[in-house]
Amino acid sequence: MSLYLNIEKRLGDFQLRVNLETGDDILALLGASGCGKSLTLKCITGIENPDKGRIIVDGNVFFDSEKKINLSPQKRRAGLIFQNYALFPNMTVEANILCATRRDSSSATKQQRSAKVKEIMESFGISQLARHYPSQLSGGQQQRAALARTLVSSPDILLLDEPFSALDSHLRFHMEKELRDIMRRFGKTVVLVSHDRDEVFRLCDKIAVMDDGEVDVYGSKEAVFDDPKTLSGAILTGCKNISPIHKLDEHHALAKDWGLTLQTSREVGDAEYIGIRMHDVRYAGASDANKINNKSTSDGINRIGYKNDCLIDETDGFSKNIFSMEVSEVVENPFSYTVMLRGKYKDIGWETEKPYGKALRPSETVRIQLPPDAILLLKK
Repeated sequence: MSLYLNIEKRLGDFQLRVNLETGDDILALLGASGCGKSLTLKCITGIENPDKGRIIVDGNVFFDSEKKINLSPQKRRAGLIFQNYALFPNMTVEANILCATRRDSSSATKQQRSAKVKEIMESFGISQLARHYPSQLSGGQQQRAALARTLVSSPDILLLDEPFSALDSHLRFHMEKELRDIMRRFGKTVVLVSHDRDEVFRLCDKIAVMDDGEVDVYGSKEAVFDDPKTLSGAILTGCKNISPIHKLDEHHALAKDWGLTLQTSREVGDAEYIGIRMHDVRYAGASDANKINNKSTSDGINRIGYKNDCLIDETDGFSKNIFSMEVSEVVENPFSYTVMLRGKYKDIGWETEKPYGKALRPSETVRIQLPPDAILLLKK
């Protein structure tokens, strides 16, 4: 265990309650603005003090309200990189990085500190920028300088607060790869704050979804995306098709917004909502009621017809969540189409690859499948 966090902090009407543990992993705090992500980082570093609780990093107690332990930020050895990188504007790159070595000044000579700064600038490819000021650097160069300044002091934990927010999409792509390599080489706990689900999935091992000051869902990135468990978890991991439900039995529920009865692979339990990601919606062939009623379909599967607009597979008698639905709108994206399918009260989004989506037109009817194993069951 490299990070143990169990803290509470009140700021006005906002209450932060975070309880989690992680090892030498890259952990993402994923959530909307104002949910408490950045405040959590500030509590770890000592910029803010929790009202109560404990913070332990790599066996070192940073904060313990019961034992009256509260290390100063300088003694916590926590490396924090802010959104704007917080480089000192009146100092050169070299001077900025040299500042971070002062915590080692008691055991290191000036020459040793200077040599350490030169070494880390070389490793980050910014030696040629040593005499430059922050205003003379590009966004990517500023990020490299900020990372070098943070890592030169050999922190026990690395904290990154929206590290790509100041970069354009092209530079973000290249810097993300560099940062991923740096975080892996760091070899200790890394906590990254973000509201970008794609960024989080590419960079991190574990995800803590935060909502209104609390950890809503926590686990490996694969587990959280596969089964976000909560409404906020599904929304923050990018699910756009969500409907409240009426439970019929442990494996069937009525999606109220869509007017569809769905079979689920997971047990419905006490779920209040159902969801499916747009890319999990499947094309099931052109709609043809006569062929269906005659038990003849293009896929060669015999069927016994509709039940609540849902096709039944004659071989096992269970719903396969195949529906005939009307196209309400087709939206072109750079590399795909979003096809909106008319539901009872809300449409269902279906992401299709080009060029297929282009062939669809509003008011056209298509058959689609909402695979039972892709259905998300969610609590509020």
